[in-house]
Amino acid sequence: MGNLGVADITVTQLRRVSVSGGDVLHILKESDLEFMGFGEAYFSLVEFNAVKAWKRHMRMTLNLAMPVGRAKFVFIDDGGAIREEVIGENRYARLTVPPGIWFGFQGIYSPTSLLLNIADIPHDPKEVERRELSEFAYNWEM
Repeated sequence: MGNLGVADITVTQLRRVSVSGGDVLHILKESDLEFMGFGEAYFSLVEFNAVKAWKRHMRMTLNLAMPVGRAKFVFIDDGGAIREEVIGENRYARLTVPPGIWFGFQGIYSPTSLLLNIADIPHDPKEVERRELSEFAYNWEM
């Protein structure tokens, strides 16, 4: 895992191109510095005020974007440092999260938000750790 922490998370402003009939939202290109390979892509729906936490990937690099809605992400590293990022329609950006960082997120848009993760490896339940919401002292109240 190395000594990666919340300071190693990158935030990349993404392009939203206005076109007749509906916008085009860029996410990730092979030529982007944060592209570490392709394992799988998946969407996750996040209901308003719902919290999905905590998990930590041991090998997977995440590329998170929220094309619909908005969510607050909270990251905690092994040193106890906490980093918060809000992304969504009004701040269209990609969060690139290296392995070894605990994270959770909360939907802050009603009724539902849509999260996209483009991961560098396929999902493997053996490489992810999970903790209960109460195991980290973080106040999710808005």
